[in-house]
Amino acid sequence: MGAALQATVPSRLIFLPGAMGDPAFWRPVGERLAAPAEQLHLGWPGFGTTPADPSVQGLEDLAALVVEEIDRPTALIAQSMGGVVAVLAALQAPRLVTHLVLAATSGGIDLAGLGAADWRPAFERANPRLPRWFSSYRADLGAGIATLEIPALLLWGDRDPISPVAVGRRLERLLPDARLEVIAGGGHDLAHALPERVAPLIDAHLAGRAGIPA
Repeated sequence: MGAALQATVPSRLIFLPGAMGDPAFWRPVGERLAAPAEQLHLGWPGFGTTPADPSVQGLEDLAALVVEEIDRPTALIAQSMGGVVAVLAALQAPRLVTHLVLAATSGGIDLAGLGAADWRPAFERANPRLPRWFSSYRADLGAGIATLEIPALLLWGDRDPISPVAVGRRLERLLPDARLEVIAGGGHDLAHALPERVAPLIDAHLAGRAGIPA
């Protein structure tokens, strides 16, 4: 992707939730954003109030649904396992994805040796009726991530056992154009719990500025 597209201000923001598939997860952030782009908050078919779709049987299918919505310059803003979907979608449609925002996610990389707690057993016990798309996903997207020349903002909390800061640092090294922001006191749900701190960082990123605007 060329520098001209990277500098493009997105006209659509697509928000992707984590493994619970809650389309409301990002709304507190979305309500605080100054960016004038249209917002689309997606849920996962078969999760929560989102109707099931028999054609969706895995993360690749979810990514295909996201790609269908990328019909103009678009920023993908994703939480946790939604970040894997965002990476898969960006790999399919790099010419129209202007920005990535990845919060507390593996991004699809191998977490061995990074101190990440395994969330899957507790998630499956607590949500026995949910599809196992997320908890069974094991692909390593590291090689593909290294090709994504898309400006990426990485949002991490310093109190997140599921995706510790070491994971964010690994992604920052892999992505060609990435900046890691560590939020003090943030847990795995930092994007929902601390929207007043997250939204200014996203606005600055979308506008091509570093850090929180003065």
